[in-house]
Amino acid sequence: MIQDNVNNPQHYGQGSIECINYIEDSMTKEEFQGYLMGNVKKYTHRWRYKNGAEDLKKARWYLDALIQSEERK
Repeated sequence: MIQDNVNNPQHYGQGSIECINYIEDSMTKEEFQGYLMGNVKKYTHRWRYKNGAEDLKKARWYLDALIQSEERK
């Protein structure tokens, strides 16, 4: 089985709740959106120097999550 480090990293699935859901639950909407935007910036900054396309896919994942968060009103 191929490990998907973008959409389902194995190290984030330990326990009964996904890490991203725990983070969202512990923050206000504004804080959570800031967290997501920070990750978009992090991955778009480092893709050339670290993980290439994988980091761009991670940036897209966080951007999609930010869009979903914004659309939930």
